[in-house]
Order: sequence, then structure tokens, then C-alpha cells
Amino acid sequence: MGTSLQLRSLVKSSGELELSLVSVPIPVPAADEVVVRIEGAPINPSDLGLLLGPADIGSAKVTGSGADTVVTAPIPPQFMRAMGARVDDSMPVGNEGAGVVIAAGDSPEAQALLGKMVAILGGATYAQHRSAKAADVLVLPEGATAAEGASCFVNPLTALSMVEVMRREGHTALVHTAAASNLGQMLNKICLADGVALVNIVRNQEQADLLRGIGAKYVVDSTAPDFIEALTNAIDETGATLAFDAIGGGKLASQILSAMEVAANRKATVYSRYGSATYKQVYIYGGLDTRPTELARNFGLSWGVNGWLLTPFLVKIGAADAGKLRARVAAELKTTFASHYTAELSLAEALQPEAIAAYARKATGEKYLINPNKGV
Repeated sequence: MGTSLQLRSLVKSSGELELSLVSVPIPVPAADEVVVRIEGAPINPSDLGLLLGPADIGSAKVTGSGADTVVTAPIPPQFMRAMGARVDDSMPVGNEGAGVVIAAGDSPEAQALLGKMVAILGGATYAQHRSAKAADVLVLPEGATAAEGASCFVNPLTALSMVEVMRREGHTALVHTAAASNLGQMLNKICLADGVALVNIVRNQEQADLLRGIGAKYVVDSTAPDFIEALTNAIDETGATLAFDAIGGGKLASQILSAMEVAANRKATVYSRYGSATYKQVYIYGGLDTRPTELARNFGLSWGVNGWLLTPFLVKIGAADAGKLRARVAAELKTTFASHYTAELSLAEALQPEAIAAYARKATGEKYLINPNKGV
């Protein structure tokens, strides 16, 4: 079926990251598979760990052009110990994407997808072609584009799952950080539609204005002088005892737990030297701040801080309930779950220094889309 370009990330034993475009055979589908011509794949923060790793991107060098572009960047020695499992293993990148089914296996389920615009999840989407099980793809609504469907798994399902976790664990309201992101905007729309109180933590006035513009009621700016007071008051009013934190490092998780504790004690009728009996939970699901997470321990003893990932949660709730979440994404693809992109990049453009610097910033509200077949 010919060859296809695929973006690869390689950590060399010499302590260097190498990004390149590799020519691979276009997959031949098995009976229950389809081959998708990828026309859109987002660069999510979760992709950057594999794509860039701990490399010093500021010292990156680029050679070649077009399909022969190669990026190299040094990896500080102290970070190489954590790279052992992937050293000298050239790895494809990209968690999700969308495109047209151009080939299908013999099964009726696969054949029915020929010519359909679909979304896929599971890695290696920064490639011109990708095979997938017919049962695993999501058929996009009629008229939807690859750009509209490219981000329909990670962010939408994460946002929906946050509300699902809230309900399953007995909480009634949420706190979310980096709340002006594409994911954060989706979460606001979900909570507004479902009647869930949501406290949004942002990092500047522009982000606050953006969220209020789509109907958010509780928005607090972590850079404002009155941040702690405003956060505590919002938590007190909403009763939020569950937070999802995309920042990860620094003091923010601790500040959220402290505000929850103060809010709980405002309603307490009996003093306890062990703190309130209200259980408070922060799930860290991102690492926009790579510093250690600092906990002040001034929020009693009824609390938890844990990591959280989408895929294990979907496995935990089972195929039927996960399917319901996916069905809602498909139904609201152009409304609740619409994504907006700062720029669309070809594979070669994604390896240019200015592009790498832009998406490596992980700036809230900025999102980049790779179209592996752009210009082809």
C-alpha cells in the first residue's frame, strides 16, 4: 500500500533526544481493522512527555528540511536515570486524532466504515496513516471535519469523567485548576448543563473574563492579592470538596485543601483538634508546574492527594458506562466539546524551533493541531 511518514521520538544512550520523520509501510488492515488517513492530531500536554521528555529544548538544533528534518536536544544527566525503559527505542507519538477511513478489513463492521470520518485513540497519531480496530473508532457526526474530531477523546472524556468521579465518590461540587484551557472550557459547559457548581482557578484576568463570558459563576485568579480569601468563599458557597489539579507542582493543591478545611470549619458546631470530619480530595492529573508538590498540612487529617489518569478510570467503570460518555461527546461535538486551535502544523512544521517553543510552553488557552497530511 506504499509508505507513510510518522513522527518519532528517540532518547539516545548518549543523553540526547532526537525527533525525526520516519518512512514506514502503510498498514494493511486485518479483518477487524481499518486504516485511517490522519488529518488532525492535537498536541496535548500528555503528548509532550513522550515527544520532548526532559530534554533541554532551549538548546535544540535542527538539521535538514521537509521529510528530512531532524531535531536534537541534550538531556540533562540527572534525568537520564528515569529514561531507562525507552533509551534507544524510537517511539511513535500522538495519543489521538481523526481522519478518513481509506481501507478496511473483510469484516462487515470494518467495511461499513469505509469513507467515514472517524476519531481514534491509542497512540502513533502523528502519522499520515494509522490502523485501528473497527470497534474502537468513533464515527463523527455527518459534516464534521478532522479538526473538529481530532480532540474528541482526551479532553472531552477527561472533563466528563471529572463529573462522573464526583458523583461516584459522593461529592457535590468541583474545583478545577488551569481552568481556562480547552478542557476547562468544556468542563464549564458540562457543569452548567448538568447543574454542577464549579470553582475555576485561573492565572490572569484575561482567563477569568474568558470563562465568565461562557457563563462561569465562580472564577478566582491565583495571582490576585485576595486569592485565598476568594477561593475559600467560593468553596464555602459551593460546598466543593473535590478538586482536579492540572498544575501539580508548588503549593496550589495545598492551598485548595486548606480553603476546603476553612470552609468546612465555618459550618462546624463542635471543635476537633484533628480538623474537620469533611473529607477533602485533590486529584493531580497534570504537571504544568514540574516542581515538587508542597503540602502545608494545615487542613486536618481527613483528606487525600492522588494522581489520576483517564484511561484507568474508563477501564474501571466498564465498557457500557464509558460508551455512554463517548456517545455524549459525539452528540455534542460542535457545542460542548468544540476545540479551538492556535495553529495547524504539518509534520515538518511541528519540528521547527519556533513551533516547538510555542507548544512546549503549555500555555493555558493555546492548543496546536498537527495535520500529518497537510500539503500532501
